Amino acid sequence: MNRKRGFIFDLDGVIVDTAKYHFLAWKKLANGIGIDFTEHQNEQLKGVSRIESLKKILKWGKVTLSEADFNKLMAEKNTNYLSYIATMDESEILPGVIKALQYLIDKKQPIALGSASKNSVEILNKVNLLNRFDAIIDGNAVTKAKPDPEVFLKAAQSIHFSPENCIVFEDSVAGIQAANRANMISIGIGEASILNEADVVFKDFTEISTDFLEKLLSVTKSELKKV
Repeated sequence: MNRKRGFIFDLDGVIVDTAKYHFLAWKKLANGIGIDFTEHQNEQLKGVSRIESLKKILKWGKVTLSEADFNKLMAEKNTNYLSYIATMDESEILPGVIKALQYLIDKKQPIALGSASKNSVEILNKVNLLNRFDAIIDGNAVTKAKPDPEVFLKAAQSIHFSPENCIVFEDSVAGIQAANRANMISIGIGEASILNEADVVFKDFTEISTDFLEKLLSVTKSELKKV
């Protein structure tokens, strides 16, 4: 029996670790307007759009800006971030990711990207993974940030699957919540204590066996929770 499911991957923290570059760019921006910015706060921006991230930082620092200054900082952050990711290459792909992607490709399973990043195509090009995806849905294609499920629902639509037949790999709380709201199987990549709303959590892709990926081709969300 040829079983098919739709597989949707977040980008930052799942395929590549660009969180460190976001942290450097946000810290430079925040410090420039007199706001302290910590790695703990950076964790709270995972899976959150650039607009909403800046709003959070301004709220933490109790800073109010005009629309023009807000937009200027948005552009400045992206410029700094792009300068950091310009030197990325295949060495920055997280452990186990290529093996998982190749297994799904060999099984002819549709794969989509579902990311808040507006630089996803450039990053995937840098690490030579762009051709592994059948569809790219990122921050350029959505208007609502996670935990709203828009990005994952559009990703499912792009590969012609109903939400309940899709599996999402995510490293953020907001992303797991978005996957759950979309009624998709949510696979957390990271710490179980943080991603406790996910159906299953793995520290990274090296812990995900091909047997588990095979099981995802037939198991339902409710059945997986019982395993």
